[in-house]
Amino acid sequence: MKPFGYLRARSAEEAVRERAAHPGAMFLGGGTNLVDLMKLGVAAPDRLIDISRLPLDHVADTEDGGLRIGATARNSDLAAHPAVRTRYAALSQALLSGASGQLRNTATTGGNLLQRTRCPYFQDTSKPCNKREPGTGCPAHDSAQRDLAVLGHSAHCVATHPSDMAVALSALDATVQLYGPDGGRTLPVAGFHRLPGDTPEQDTEIRPGELITELVLPPRPEGAASLYRKARDRASFAFALASVAAVLSVRGGRIEHAALAFGGLAHRPWRAHAAEDLLRGAPATDEMFERAVDAELAAARPLRENAFKVGLARNLAVDALADLAAET
Repeated sequence: MKPFGYLRARSAEEAVRERAAHPGAMFLGGGTNLVDLMKLGVAAPDRLIDISRLPLDHVADTEDGGLRIGATARNSDLAAHPAVRTRYAALSQALLSGASGQLRNTATTGGNLLQRTRCPYFQDTSKPCNKREPGTGCPAHDSAQRDLAVLGHSAHCVATHPSDMAVALSALDATVQLYGPDGGRTLPVAGFHRLPGDTPEQDTEIRPGELITELVLPPRPEGAASLYRKARDRASFAFALASVAAVLSVRGGRIEHAALAFGGLAHRPWRAHAAEDLLRGAPATDEMFERAVDAELAAARPLRENAFKVGLARNLAVDALADLAAET
C-alpha cells in the first residue's frame, strides 16, 4: 500500500487551500468509491483531505421553492427527506436503487456525482485503459462489451457512468455549486459530466482543486411528476444496464413540460434533448412517446454485444412517460 498523508479540513476554504498546496491530494467524503480505487491501485493520492465533517450536510428549501443539498449529505438521508420524496420523487427513487443500504448510509451527494466508471478494464490495472492511463488503448472495443456504452462513445473509450442519482438530477435540471482557488461557480448537472472524445481521463468539467459544495434543485414545474426506472441484472447492489429519469406535466391532453435522461448508456447521464423537443406541446399519447424516444435513440451506436440496451432503454422510457401522463 502506498503511504499517504491525511488532513481533516475545518472549512471549505482550508480544504481548497490544502488541495492547491498538494497537487497529488484528493478530497475524501464517504470514501465508498475512492477507497475502493485505492485498494485496486487505480487511485494513489499522496494526501487525503477529509471533508466529511464540514457543515455541508444540509437539505434546505430555497426562497423560490427549490431545494439546496449540501455536498456531504448522505444518500440515505437525502432519499428519505420529505421534500425530496414529495417534490422530486425521481431523485429519491434513483438513490434508493443504488448500491446497498449500508453504502447509502455512508456515500455523500458530492461523491456520488464524482464516482468513476465501473468498467472492468478501468478497474484492472493489469489491463490497458485510456481513462486510467491515457494513450494505452481501450481493450473493451475487442472484448467484453455487454455493460458498456451505446451512445456518445469514442474510439478511445466506451465506458459508462455508474451513478443513478446523477441521471435523476440531470432530468430535474439541478445545478452544481463549486468552490475552488478562483472562487465559486455554477454548472448544470446535465453539462457537468463529459463525453470521452479523445480525453476520456477527464470525467467532468470540474477544474483542478475545485470542491463541490452543494447541489440546487429548481422549483418543480407546475403540475409535474417525476420517476426513475432502472433495469439491472439483480434486484439490488447492481449498476444499471439501462435506466431512465423522466419529468412530465400534461394539461388538456398536451405536454407542457418534458425532461428525460438515460443512465447506463453513455459516458455521462444522457439528457434526451431530441426527445424533449418533440414532446413539448405534443399530445400525451403512447404513439407520441414512442416517436420521441425512437428519435433520441436513433443516435445509438451499439457495440458487438450490447445492442439489447437500445430496446431496453426504449421500453423503460416509453412506459415511464405513459405512467407519468396517466398520473398527471
